[in-house]
Amino acid sequence: MSTVLVVEDSLTEMQVLTRCLQQGGLDVLTAISGEEALTKLNSQKPDIIILDVVLPGCSGFEVCRELKAAAETSSIPIVICSTKGGEMDKFWGMKQGADAYLAKPIDQEEFIRTVKQLIKR
Repeated sequence: MSTVLVVEDSLTEMQVLTRCLQQGGLDVLTAISGEEALTKLNSQKPDIIILDVVLPGCSGFEVCRELKAAAETSSIPIVICSTKGGEMDKFWGMKQGADAYLAKPIDQEEFIRTVKQLIKR
């Protein structure tokens, strides 16, 4: 079974994303900040990372950039999931190395489809 790391500081959003992923047959790890996510990645390598942009401490954009620059995490697909859904936000997210960018509130079917396609790659 594939494992997903969800990095989200909103408890409600975390629950929605986690439930959606679990219903899609995926194992879920969680982190509420970029720093916590980076710490977890030292011991566990998920198959994909779901990343919010607005996080306490470093932003999701910073985390994405850091993960894509590091050899041991550069191949893990990253989906940015954010309320910042403007074209410039999406452009910037993809420029940081994200493999997909979905605006909240998410379409759960599109979300699961995107995650599973990226895991298969």
